Amino acid sequence: MRPDFDTIDLRLIRVFHTVVTERSVSRAATRLGSTQPAVSAQLKRLRALIGDPLLVRAGQRMQATATAMQLLDPAAQMLRQAEQIFGARGRAARSGPFEAARADALFRIAASDYLDPLFLPRLVAQIKRAAPGVRLELMPLTQDYDYRRALAAGAVDLVIGNWLLPPEELHLGRLFSDEVVCLVAQDHPAARSGGTRAWSVARYLDGEHVAPMPLHPGALGVIDEHLQAAGLRRRIVVRASHFGLIPQMVADSLLVLTTGRLFCSRYADALPVRIVRCPVAFPPLNYYQLWHELSHQAPAMRWLREQVREVARGLPPPRPPRRAAREAAA
Repeated sequence: MRPDFDTIDLRLIRVFHTVVTERSVSRAATRLGSTQPAVSAQLKRLRALIGDPLLVRAGQRMQATATAMQLLDPAAQMLRQAEQIFGARGRAARSGPFEAARADALFRIAASDYLDPLFLPRLVAQIKRAAPGVRLELMPLTQDYDYRRALAAGAVDLVIGNWLLPPEELHLGRLFSDEVVCLVAQDHPAARSGGTRAWSVARYLDGEHVAPMPLHPGALGVIDEHLQAAGLRRRIVVRASHFGLIPQMVADSLLVLTTGRLFCSRYADALPVRIVRCPVAFPPLNYYQLWHELSHQAPAMRWLREQVREVARGLPPPRPPRRAAREAAA
């Protein structure tokens, strides 16, 4: 039976796209500014219209069906076309340069928290000063978030993080590079007087390491990708989803955090921790912003990317520790 298209509004297409992208009714309701019962009712209607369950349970998670995945890109295309016709961003793209001071737009940014902890707060402050009418959605890069699909579907405008090899299908802009160091407690053997001379590759690998959760099941992350390529493997005893809490974990344990100097330096004077050299020679951590061809030419998106570049360029360098002994000599 042919569906009655007069009864299908654009909101229903957006609900479909958000539910399938998020793979969660509750998260979709939050994104849509709706309630879980309302989104559940709309999902029930979508299932009846499409003739497919769309989302099914797979263990502790919800999984999109093959039909839902086939329809995701057409739904995203419909939403983009509607935005071009009716949306403020589409009108701005047609009318000329982006006028930040008068803009009424929504920017959606997915970013890792492995960055300098000053970065996102400064970015938000700069954007809100220049464009007070702009709204921002900041999403974490987690193993449940498929940022490549989200960019391709127009569900996110910009992704910020670090990769050894960023995806080839995306545009990228390098933001900054950072030296890889280790953060340990001030009484960790590697931080004691003379400890760094005994801080060998073997002792480093055998230490108790803390690392972030991978971006997707089976992923290694930048540090472990490099170690694997060198035929090495460290002993990870803690995986944490909240990277910003790891320095406090390090301060109260024998855990070793391997990451960028910028991140570590923000905690060196606030916690009983020390920055020590890493016995393994790592290449610099390179941080990028990534975006899709869909938004490449949009004036608003070009303006947003320039704000990100300016904030990255303006980050203060790591401050020398207050006491020379705070960082163990190489």
